[in-house]
Amino acid sequence: MEKFWETIKAFFESSGIAGFFTIDGGWRYLVMIIIALVLLFLAIKKKFEPYLLLPIAFGMLLVNLPFGGAEIFSKNADGEYTGIFGFLYYGVKWGIYPCLIFLCIGATTDFGPLIANKKTMLLGAAAQLGIFITFIGAIVLGKNVLGWTQFDAKIASAIGIIGGADGPTAILVTSKLAPEYLSSIAIVAYSYMALVPVIQPPIIRLLTTKKERQIKMETPREVSKTEKILFPIIVTIVTVLIVPSAAPLIGCLMLGNLIKESGVVPQITETLAKTLMYIVTILLGVCVGCTADATTFLTLDTILIFVLGIIAFSFATACGILGGKLMCLATRGKVNPMIGAAGVSAVPMAARVVHKEGLKEDPTNFLLMHAMGPNVAGVIGSAVAAGVLLLLFL
Repeated sequence: MEKFWETIKAFFESSGIAGFFTIDGGWRYLVMIIIALVLLFLAIKKKFEPYLLLPIAFGMLLVNLPFGGAEIFSKNADGEYTGIFGFLYYGVKWGIYPCLIFLCIGATTDFGPLIANKKTMLLGAAAQLGIFITFIGAIVLGKNVLGWTQFDAKIASAIGIIGGADGPTAILVTSKLAPEYLSSIAIVAYSYMALVPVIQPPIIRLLTTKKERQIKMETPREVSKTEKILFPIIVTIVTVLIVPSAAPLIGCLMLGNLIKESGVVPQITETLAKTLMYIVTILLGVCVGCTADATTFLTLDTILIFVLGIIAFSFATACGILGGKLMCLATRGKVNPMIGAAGVSAVPMAARVVHKEGLKEDPTNFLLMHAMGPNVAGVIGSAVAAGVLLLLFL
């Protein structure tokens, strides 16, 4: 009988339940499990970016189950990742998954509105100023204001890229420059992307007048098939020659778009837009979630990243709108400044927000296609911004 109870005791001590009490700071794992369950609720019930938030949350749940988490994702003494998701994590570490997602995004993106109104490219660029404003703010705040954190240029770059509202880009930059903050920044980036319809309208109304919001824009011209085929080729050549470090993201994005617009390989286009996109998304999500263990996620730095994330996104939206106001002035009232808010690359949510704001002021004012120009330009802009940051600090 004594041996029996010793066996039971040994079994219990090796269980994850005992881990909450025997591991130093075991309570942190319980907190992380609760956070993971909340994120699962938001993804399933509230549909907050469910395609990526759901696998991220489940990866977070798995890795924070005491003892069991180490079986699926851990790092050995040599710094090598082990476990099933540890091996798959190399797709994140080496930048494979974000680039593959950009390839798939290219196959689903229509650059027609941007080609029809090329000046809206400037609005996509203006929105990226939020990235660099937050970059400076993170360094100043981390080094001179708060004594408990030290955000260097690499970490500040990863935080600032949240302002681009582009999840794969944020993951790529963070995995290269500040991998220890990957889970925090990825969750912040996708959380704020899901909150685009909540965050942007107040900023739009604050920075624009009723008269500006009522501006109707001319119907964009028809874009030829030749223009759509040449666009990804020209953008790739020009962008990569100027910012070589942006080649992986821009190259994959434009290749996917060229495959789509050429029309000669429809089955590949369908595979990229559906099957491959979903496969890579779940692998990326679970692997990122697995980096959110209790020891790295539950820190004061994570709280500060959440604060800086909303600042980054707000500044990006504001810069885009202010760029729109300048363009409205330069064109003598032909451009509705609200479309600048779509310069963040949350496609197509940001464009839909602008469209809805226009309809609120005038039910006959349809801005969706006009807003899609700066919206898709924002995807290019965030990739270029990421390339600049990698070039400077990698």
